[in-house]
Amino acid sequence: MSAPIHQVKAEFFKTLSHPARIRVLEVLRDGARTVGQLVPEVGIEASHLSQQLAVLRRAGLVQTRKEGASVIYSVADPDIFELLEVAKRILTSSLLQSREAILAELQNDSR
Repeated sequence: MSAPIHQVKAEFFKTLSHPARIRVLEVLRDGARTVGQLVPEVGIEASHLSQQLAVLRRAGLVQTRKEGASVIYSVADPDIFELLEVAKRILTSSLLQSREAILAELQNDSR
């Protein structure tokens, strides 16, 4: 018996729940990279990056290909970039609303 779709979605979002994984996907938007190329752009050690890439690969979000001795990582489905953009818009909207509420509160403060 397969898992309910809400559970599958939750697992998908759990995969995206690590900042390094989000950063990897953002960097891969500009094209495929090796681990060595990703390390300075993602800003974590190679061993930790490899662990995060393995999680993304198991989830089917990134794919690999061999080029000589190098393993090249790329995004498996470019629709992930649309999802990241939607998340950015939601966060921006939420932060703007929070800022407006705080400013209104400060302006109404009689102290």
